Amino acid sequence: MKKTNHLLFFLVIGIALFGIIMIYSASCIWAEYKFQDPFKFVKAQGIFYIIGIFIMLFLSKMDYKIYYEKANLILLICFILLILVLIPGIGTIRNGSRSWFGIGSLGIQPSEFAKIGLIIYVSKYLANNKKNMFDIKKGVLPILSVIFVFFGLIMLEPDFGTAMVIVLTLVVLIFTSGVKISFFVKIGLIGLIGIVVLIIIAPYRMARIVSFLNPWTDPLGSGFQIIQSLYAIGPGGLLGQGFMKSRQKHFYLPEPQTDFIFSIISEEFGFLGVLIVTSVFFLLFYLVLSVALKQKDLFAKYLSFGLSFGIIIQALLNLMVVVGIIPVTGVTLPFLSYGGSSLLVSMIGIGIVLNINKH
Repeated sequence: MKKTNHLLFFLVIGIALFGIIMIYSASCIWAEYKFQDPFKFVKAQGIFYIIGIFIMLFLSKMDYKIYYEKANLILLICFILLILVLIPGIGTIRNGSRSWFGIGSLGIQPSEFAKIGLIIYVSKYLANNKKNMFDIKKGVLPILSVIFVFFGLIMLEPDFGTAMVIVLTLVVLIFTSGVKISFFVKIGLIGLIGIVVLIIIAPYRMARIVSFLNPWTDPLGSGFQIIQSLYAIGPGGLLGQGFMKSRQKHFYLPEPQTDFIFSIISEEFGFLGVLIVTSVFFLLFYLVLSVALKQKDLFAKYLSFGLSFGIIIQALLNLMVVVGIIPVTGVTLPFLSYGGSSLLVSMIGIGIVLNINKH
């Protein structure tokens, strides 16, 4: 257990530190031009990195059973924060979404913390209702209604990417409780209808889908990001162009330090860099999953499963967007992309897993 915890801890510290280095490489040109400070984004991410390490260490020593006791309170706090962020004057608009609380030049995204709150709450629910999960009306529908209330609040911001990560994570978690596959097929069909409705409501989402199918139909508009991402990945070759030698970060790929940082990694470190980064994520997923499989306490088992699914699903969605497999969703790459809330939540999740493994 100690070996697993040590490996997991230093793996997270290492990949997050590599993320800060790549944030500097990806953002220095843009930050110098816009803020006259090439270290603008690095300094902000560095603050959250240091805070995240201390939080991760603190949570690794705090008994995970307290989350079981306080699950309802945690969920209520997340619900209130999601309501408050929608109120003009309290929530801050960034990139068209009112999904932030502004703290000076930094920002906190409550939807990221809602992800942890929901995983804790659903894990408690599944542990307490193991027998009822075979009954759709008594077991599954009540928890799905809670999930979709939060989904609706996050979509009001709107933040489609985070909402999808949360729903997919929790649906997979519920699936591990033994619910019949046929139910998920029905839910999948309803989900497709819902996605169609969301596209009709917001035409820009249709533009993203069209650009995903053929980005060259609108190369200067909806297809711009995907095209520039592919132009970054393509020349990477086996070993890449070299650290700090990306061309696409020179005002071609918009804000490359966020959702498309993997494109810059691919351009600068090539296929070898891609292989190493993806291997680290799968090793991380394997370690957390191995912790979950060892647990006899149902709450600990579901909580570990949920936290591992949350990280790997978000990573997979980001990587699929970057290489053009799915439309742009606005999902960050855990531990690597610029974003303090995303980094903190990911490190909080690992801190909880470290404590679960101790028991």
